[in-house]
Amino acid sequence: MASVKDPSESAPPPPSEQDGVYAIERPAERTLPVVFASPHSGTNYTEAFKAASRLDDKALRKSEDSFVDEIFGAAPEMGAPLIKALFPRAYMDPNREPFELDPGMFDDPLPSFVNSHSPRIAAGLGTIARVVASGEEIYRGKLSFAEAADRINRLYRPYHRALQGLVEETRTLFGWCLLVDCHSMPSVGGPMDQDPGMSRVDFVLGDCFGASCDGSLTRHVEHMLARPGYSVTRNIPYSGGYTTVHYGRPTAGVHAVQIEINRALYMDEANFTRTPGLDDLADCMRDLAQSMAALANPLAKTG
Repeated sequence: MASVKDPSESAPPPPSEQDGVYAIERPAERTLPVVFASPHSGTNYTEAFKAASRLDDKALRKSEDSFVDEIFGAAPEMGAPLIKALFPRAYMDPNREPFELDPGMFDDPLPSFVNSHSPRIAAGLGTIARVVASGEEIYRGKLSFAEAADRINRLYRPYHRALQGLVEETRTLFGWCLLVDCHSMPSVGGPMDQDPGMSRVDFVLGDCFGASCDGSLTRHVEHMLARPGYSVTRNIPYSGGYTTVHYGRPTAGVHAVQIEINRALYMDEANFTRTPGLDDLADCMRDLAQSMAALANPLAKTG
């Protein structure tokens, strides 16, 4: 696999940020046709947001993919960029359509272009969530559409512009791109999930039932995660969100796969603290990233 060296750097460059919206950790040398993204590990819970919420700090964090950015933190060292949102999912969810909003949350009518009817909205988990993952209502009162539009323009759009830029940059350098969307899931299905009350496997891979990623790439990820002994399934209960659907275009050279990690593997879910399993997972993801140096462009096999 050819490598592409940054023209002026021999050591890893510092992370880039935009107004606390996201951070990009870049490798000194691009050796992988891969982009890692962590959209739900942000922890910037502003005082204004907490004041508007009826929940305490711990309850607000129940939708957060805690420490996922740390688990994939070796990606730049292995030769791929890592982008992570810095704002919390409970405040703005970039793994949704830009305007996927619940009309019942707002004190004014929503514009006609808003998607106000989707399974995510029905579950209370739109672009601006009504509930946290446990089903508890977030807000004391109703919001205005102007507030929603401000969050989308200030947070959602810059994050996706940056992510799109990384994907296009990777496709230009290598001829194709694999986008790995990094998430975590509660160890037991919650009231808003397809599997309420059910214990979960270690990993769920989402490739939109094969539509967002070439099967050879999904199989490779599955093999690398199962090799240390973890249990891995595909697409149930999570087949992928907006990121996999929007970016995954295998015929155009962009593949997207979502990885959901069982939180019980690496954290105390009640207290949001790390456990020793986090280091094991970080080692596993390092091996996964390193193994991707041998991946071939799936289109080249048929073209």
